[in-house]
Amino acid sequence: MQPHDLPMIAPKSIVSAFMPPHFFGTNKLMSKEAALFALTRFGMGAAPGEVAAIAADPRAWVLEQLDHPAVPPELSGLPDHATTLRRMEEIRKAKKTNPELGKEEMRRLFVAEAAARTRAAISSRSPVVERLVRFWSNHFTVSAQRHHVAPIIGAFEREAIRPQVLGHFHDMLRGVVRHPAMLGYLDNAQSIGPNSPAGQKQRKGLNENLAREILELHTLGVNGGYGQADVEAFAGILTGWTIDPAGGFFRYVPNRHEPGPKRLLGKSFDGGEMEAERALLILSRDKATARFVATKLARHFAADEPPPALVDGLARAFLDTDGDLLAVTRLLVTRNETWAQPLAKLRSPEDLVVAALRLTGIEGGEDFDRRLVQSLNLLGQPVWSAPSPAGWPDRAEGWMAPEALMLRLEWLKALADRRGKGVTAALAEQVIAAGPATRQALAGASGSEALFLLLASREFQRR
Repeated sequence: MQPHDLPMIAPKSIVSAFMPPHFFGTNKLMSKEAALFALTRFGMGAAPGEVAAIAADPRAWVLEQLDHPAVPPELSGLPDHATTLRRMEEIRKAKKTNPELGKEEMRRLFVAEAAARTRAAISSRSPVVERLVRFWSNHFTVSAQRHHVAPIIGAFEREAIRPQVLGHFHDMLRGVVRHPAMLGYLDNAQSIGPNSPAGQKQRKGLNENLAREILELHTLGVNGGYGQADVEAFAGILTGWTIDPAGGFFRYVPNRHEPGPKRLLGKSFDGGEMEAERALLILSRDKATARFVATKLARHFAADEPPPALVDGLARAFLDTDGDLLAVTRLLVTRNETWAQPLAKLRSPEDLVVAALRLTGIEGGEDFDRRLVQSLNLLGQPVWSAPSPAGWPDRAEGWMAPEALMLRLEWLKALADRRGKGVTAALAEQVIAAGPATRQALAGASGSEALFLLLASREFQRR
């Protein structure tokens, strides 16, 4: 059966088929269900044999990865941002005589980066860390929709996000804001203080994009108590933070920095490069930042409507530990509210692809990498390509359009046709906690049919 041979289902029925199942009965999970929960909610999906391996203490499995994270070998050998930016500068200069120079080279680099990142999630020995990397990378979105930063987004994630997911929030925030990918994506590299020497000479002014998004999306949140005057002041504070085009690294340019006093969140600033350093530290310690980050963490790891008590607890821990993300994440894992609603979250397209390939296995070679990246494009979540600085949605409603769910089914059917040989319904017992409806559908099925029914089940679609 080809994808177009799928049974016709009314749009409303498609959506209802992906609503959370209610077969757990109580909030107290048995060992198998708890293991599945840990693998799917905190990790990237269950592979055959993993449930049995961690069933004795699923929470300990999660906590062990926080204490001893592993670096995926798939990410070794990829270029740092400076190397790529220097190459991009060489290409830019040479394009005067060869306009097509570098296009294919940069495209291949992006595909290699995107595929390596996805392979890492599929095969990682620390899938909990891979989920955290995705959470924080989405929080600090840099999107390939701005083509001039696309080739260095992989380096941005490896350099500014990955090393700090279990570090301190301020260190991650500082690394993100100073990284050329963010400076380029949100245009701060071109922002010049209008009263600075460079501004007076070039008659150029502030760009508020980075300042606004740091306040709205990265720290305080849209209701965090700031106004337009704060955005303008912060934009002035950030002037001079730019990119060295020849060296490909961050640099501070004093003659582009807006001189004079500025006032952000009721505090005075007047100190050159260190203005921005001080501002980021103040923002990272603000109560509004703690609550905003806690809410997003609770939404990602507990439920679309996060439990208020969990948000309160995480916000307190964030403030009490000066933004220690290891301490905050450990609390998140140990709080009962985080474990109280199994399968409350709909898998995003990336989650679905990774989970399906953790179950069925991956292939080697550049052709597989290309198809892997194309799969995410087809399903509506291309790697590092969120439509705005707000990132990808983290609620089910963002992924439940009938057309999007039909594309899931078609992709899963094609995968089942390729990988279903020898599969029996018994596989379901290793990777999902199948409810009565799923058990009935799988009864007597085998091969590609059994694999498709498993992948398309409500239980597999959720985490």
